Order: sequence, then C-alpha cells, then structure tokens
Amino acid sequence: MSAPTTLLHAAGLRLSFGSRIVFDELTFTIGEGERIGLVGVNGSGKSSLMRILARASEPDRGEVQLRRGATVTYLPQEPAFPGGATVASELEVARAPLRAALDAHAALTARLGEEQDPERHDRLLAELAVLSDRVEHLGGWDTAHEARRLLDRLGVKDWDRPVAELSGGTRKRVAIARALLTRPDLLLLDEPTNHLDADTVDWLEEEIDRLSGALLLVTHDRYFLDDLVDRIVEITPGAGVQSYPGNYQAYLEQRLLAEEQAAVHQHKRERWISQEVAWLRRGVEARRTKSKARIDRARRLMAEKGFARPQVAAFQVAEPPRLSQVVLEAHGVAKRFGERAILEQADLILQRGERIGIVGPNGAGKTTFLRVLLGELPPDAGTVVTGKRTRVAYYDQQRAQLDPEQTVYEAAGGQPAGRVGEDFVELSGRRVVLRDYLDDLLFPPSMQKLPVKALSGGERNRLLLARLFLEGANVLVLDEPTNDLDLVTLNVLERLLLDFDGSVLLVTHDRYFLDKVATDILALEGDGRVVRYPGNYETYRTLREQAEAARQAAAAPAPARRAEAVPERPAARRPGRLSFKEQRELEGMEAAILAAEERRSALESALADPATYQRDGARVPGLRTELTEVAAEVERLYARWQELEAIRGGG
Repeated sequence: MSAPTTLLHAAGLRLSFGSRIVFDELTFTIGEGERIGLVGVNGSGKSSLMRILARASEPDRGEVQLRRGATVTYLPQEPAFPGGATVASELEVARAPLRAALDAHAALTARLGEEQDPERHDRLLAELAVLSDRVEHLGGWDTAHEARRLLDRLGVKDWDRPVAELSGGTRKRVAIARALLTRPDLLLLDEPTNHLDADTVDWLEEEIDRLSGALLLVTHDRYFLDDLVDRIVEITPGAGVQSYPGNYQAYLEQRLLAEEQAAVHQHKRERWISQEVAWLRRGVEARRTKSKARIDRARRLMAEKGFARPQVAAFQVAEPPRLSQVVLEAHGVAKRFGERAILEQADLILQRGERIGIVGPNGAGKTTFLRVLLGELPPDAGTVVTGKRTRVAYYDQQRAQLDPEQTVYEAAGGQPAGRVGEDFVELSGRRVVLRDYLDDLLFPPSMQKLPVKALSGGERNRLLLARLFLEGANVLVLDEPTNDLDLVTLNVLERLLLDFDGSVLLVTHDRYFLDKVATDILALEGDGRVVRYPGNYETYRTLREQAEAARQAAAAPAPARRAEAVPERPAARRPGRLSFKEQRELEGMEAAILAAEERRSALESALADPATYQRDGARVPGLRTELTEVAAEVERLYARWQELEAIRGGG
C-alpha cells in the first residue's frame, strides 16, 4: 500500500528550557488522513511538540511545513478563549470557514441561474460541485443543527452565557464542540477526555472516528488509542521519536517483541555492567590496582540512561493498619442543593479488598458523594458509619492538598531547607530516606528543590499520590487520579491498587483503568439513584444495556393478535416462582461466575507476563482465543444471573 501524501513535516526540531533539553533533532511526518497517537512519559515533550506543530509556540531550532491550503485545529489541555466570548460566538468562529463556503455556494448558484452561455454555465457547474464537496467536508448544510447537537450531547445549554462564567469542565466541552465543528485537515487533541464522564468519552470517540481529516492525539485513555489510531509515535527524552504501525495493542506487542529479541544480548550486557560496578565500588584499594581507563568506563556505565535511576515511578505504600469488620457504610443517604436532589436513599457497604469504581454523568454528584462519605459534607438524611480502624487517604482532583509555594521535598512531607539531618518515611516496616523515595518516583534531588507550581499536571498528580501513599491508610479514596498521568505511570498505579491490602473508592472516566482495577461499579444515575453493579466497567455497561433493553421491551405495545388461530402456548410462570432446576442453577451461579472471573484473570495475567512469550510463544494465540471465550462466558453468566434474580424477585 502506498504511503499517504504528506500533510505536515517537522524537521530538526530542538526545544530546551534552561539547561534541560526536551528534544533535539526531532523529525516527524503526518500523512493525509492518518490517525496517530503520541505517547511518552511525563516530561518527554508531548504537549510542547503539539504546540509547535500547531504554531502556538516556536522551537529553538528546526521548521514545520504544512501542505499549502491545509487547515489545522488545536485543542490544548486547558483551552483559551478571547475576552467577552460567549458559547454562541465561539461556535460562530468555529463555523467561519463553513459559513464562507455556504455564502460562496449561494452566490454561485445565483450566477448559475442567470448564465446564458453554455460553456460558462458548465464551468460554473464544475465550480459549484467543488464548493458542494467543501461544504460537506466542513460539516454539511444545517450548521445550527450540528452545533446544537454537539452542545446538547456535551451538556452545554446556555448559548448566550459568557465563557468566562463557565466551569473548567464546561469550558472544555465548548472547546471540544468548537474543534469538532471546524472539520480541519489536521486535528491536534491534547488530553481531550479530561473533565468528561465515561459515557461522554464513549460518545466523543465515535464523533472523532467520523471525521475524515488527520488526527494527532495525546491521551492517557488507552481505549481511545486502541480504537482511533493506526500509528503510535513514542517520544523519548533525549532519543527523539520512534514510530510503530497499528493501534495501542499493536504498539505494545511490537515493543514486547523488540524486548524479547534483545533479551539475551541485554542479559549479557547487564551482567557485565553489574560486574564492573561491583568492582568499582570495592573502594580505594581496588582503584590502585586497576587501570584508569577501566575506572572511567565503569563510571560511564553507571551514568547511562536507564541505569543511574529507574525510569518508571516506583510507587510504594506505607504499611496500613488491618481493617475491622465495618469499613465504610452509607444507609439511606440523601443530599440536596436547593431544589436539586443529588442523592436519594443512597446505600453503600465497602468491604475489605473491594475496589469500587464510581461512575455517572458530570454533575451527577460523584465528588459530592465522596465528600459525604468522608464527613466533609453532612447528609440531609441517612447515616454514614466509619469503622473504628478505618484510616482514609483522600486524593482531591483539584489537588488542594498541595501548596504551590512549597518545594517538592516539603510537599512530600520533608522539613524546610536549613534543617539539619535527614527525613525518613516508613515503608513496609523499613525506614527509607525521603530523598531516595522521591528519587525513585522520578523526582531527582535537583527537582526536589523546585516549587510545586513549577511542575506539570502529571508531575503534580504523581507527587500527591506519592504523599498519600505515605499516610498508612487502609482506605484510598481517589477522585480522578488518572488525569495527566502518562501510560507507564498509570500501569504502575494499577498494579499498586491491585496489590493494595485495603479498600478503594475510585472516581475516574478512564474506562481501561476501571476495567483493570474495579471489582464493582457504583453508578450515579443522575436522578439521585445509586445502583451497584458487580464486575468492572465493561460488565457494568453490558448489564446496563441489557436492563435498558428489557425496560424498552416491557414498555413496547404488545403486537396485535392475528385473526387466524395460533397454537396454544403454555401458561406463563408466575413471577417469583423458580423451578427446582432454576433454583439450583441460581444457587450455583455465584461460584460459577467467580470461577470464570478467576480464569479470565489468570489468562490476562499470563498474557501480560513477558515470560509467557519467552517460554512458549506458540501458546499465545491459544491463550488469546481462550480469553475471548472466557470473557464471553462471564458476560453470559451475569446475564443469566440477572434473569433468574428478576424472576425470583417478581420481574
């Protein structure tokens, strides 16, 4: 297949901040219609590169060339609006190219009706066809309807309201609608899912998939990457970019294959490095007996990237106290703000080892529910009971616990500069120097002196999580902890929560994260109702769709009886009565679901373990097939369990 025509080409880009070089000699090409995911650890320069490609900032060196006549739309993480802008005025700006095309089409149509010369008439027809294609490309003929559809789906109602009066989340929605309406040749999206609920993220994925132009996407939402892109570009600090064809799954498989191929060579090299370093650390006596060249070589090896310190944030959790039988419970909780009911008769029982994901549309009250559970807001009705041994660490999505004027070291719990002596933290019964703990979290000593306000969003998230994990809590309450974290750090956080010997309440729009971590989903339905679903996000979505289909079927009018005779059917069983066989089936359902989920978990672990591919790569296709079958069986069992419970409960 031939390569796509070049739409944008960046060559020799260099960017630095003071003595820190973000990237150098970076070359990057985007073809027409390409869908590219840009990945890399926090601080690798993803957002900086996006701004340069959008001409929102300039590199220190290098150039960006865009195909003549091509249009680019850039949606940054924190969108900006001009003073006095309203929702309506921003949409008019977005539709300006379409408005111009529509006006030109109308004028040309009028000329066509007056033209008598056949030759000129044909030329005008050809021009009109080109303009018609442009109108379609820019969004079609009914511009007001399209804008209204987008804003309604994004939950933005007040068209005449000044943008400055909107919340940060609503401003982001207006910016998304503005970007989608432009229908550019190249759409640059930097973390578009932040501040969106999971259902809206699903919808946005479908909207972006409908666009015909090229896409460059930075996101921590791995389902977005898996479903939308056909190429992954990884940016590595100091090493430029590496391109991988395919979606996110294909990228991971290619990375794994490359690591497997290099494993033998790397093992030998690491053993050699270890021997050299061990020798160098023997002390002064050894240095007298060896050549200076060997000492210099060993020092260079110690300083190499990937050896001097870990490149992955090494989160650790302080030893939590053991939970009592009662962890955290809510019974009949209600909360209103004015006439609006946020919670009505909400119940929750959190037990040890449970990781409950809380989902719902924006404004449904997810954060409010957490604050009621934590005692920060009093309920209007109902009770909240906290166990005697329950110790909570709360991650606030606004990061209010961080003082922007403190240094990174002070914010992590260290004493101000000038104090004599080291600060220590307790981790699993061990005393660890705080500076070393921060260094393992990719905050080297030089960075520990910086004020918190100088950190990126992802770095602030990582710092706040690091501090919370030192509190020795046995219940983690996390409100949107995944925003701005890079994919590697997200994976580390997932593993930590899976291994955590306590309980977790988690609010996040990250569907992938919920699928990997959640044992249950608590859905706030937007009308004060709180419904608990067993399983992860995918199971919740399946059960919700099945329940909605059942409601629609029950509400549909019965088909008219045909005049001709029909065979007599057996009388329907009364609700609430299960046959003996069905009763036995229901009694064994929990064990069957548990066994199927355990098998699914074991297969997922095997496929995520590089050793599986190294020991017997021929087994991998069979394991993947079995995982697909087991996942389908889990869904079938849940559906059958719901059906039997509905019969027993009377429908």
